[in-house]
Amino acid sequence: MDSRKTLKKSEKLCSQTAIDALFSPAKAAKGALAYPLRMVSAPRSGMRRPGAATVQFLISIPKKRLRKAVDRVQMRRRVREAYRLNRDLIREINPEEPVDVAFIYIANSLTPYDRVERAMKKLLAAL
Repeated sequence: MDSRKTLKKSEKLCSQTAIDALFSPAKAAKGALAYPLRMVSAPRSGMRRPGAATVQFLISIPKKRLRKAVDRVQMRRRVREAYRLNRDLIREINPEEPVDVAFIYIANSLTPYDRVERAMKKLLAAL
């Protein structure tokens, strides 16, 4: 792992086809729940971009849950920071079998950072 703990573009799940594949009903995706986050993960299929990280993630804060944009941005920052600081908890994953992960916020109001971090630790340990 990088000693500076920065997030790189290669760690973010940006491809629309990869996102659609992650949430498709035919995919063997596994889920986990640790309030206020839900995790959906699946092995990456198809062609892999050169230089892509072994684990690529995305964060979803639904507008249905948090109506105000400033609240959604604040929660996105909290979830991203919790992932950045705790991603080394992910068990050793075979580089030949990369994984896509989505973190979905399920609470109806803002959640303190310490609770988000506890949930993130639980989810990453389960991955």
